[in-house]
Amino acid sequence: MTNCLVLDGKVISGSGEGKKYLKLGWVKKQIKQKLGFTPFLGTLNLQLSAESQKRRKILETQKSALKINPVEGYCIGLIFPANIGETPCCIVLPQVEGYPQNLLEVIAPVNLREFLHLNDGDALAVSIKL
Repeated sequence: MTNCLVLDGKVISGSGEGKKYLKLGWVKKQIKQKLGFTPFLGTLNLQLSAESQKRRKILETQKSALKINPVEGYCIGLIFPANIGETPCCIVLPQVEGYPQNLLEVIAPVNLREFLHLNDGDALAVSIKL
């Protein structure tokens, strides 16, 4: 994959907020339009390594970022096509003040935990298309 940024870390359990967001009709519709798939209702959470936390900042300034445009009361989500190995996915960066810089949320049309046989604590790398 050319022009990509690789971020790595460990799989962790999330709070369930990603699932609530992905259930919203306007979110699902925009992901389908912009990325070509309907997301599985849940995110794979990755606690980034210290080095990846530094590199993650690059994403905030990328003009290639796609945006989930919110309805009133919600935030913009920056989205980037990505891959975990050969598995296509997407990362979502919620544009919320105070959102943890050490967290990466990954979505896909499948349950990534099951599809990739992942457990909390497993090391994982995501290649993000810029």
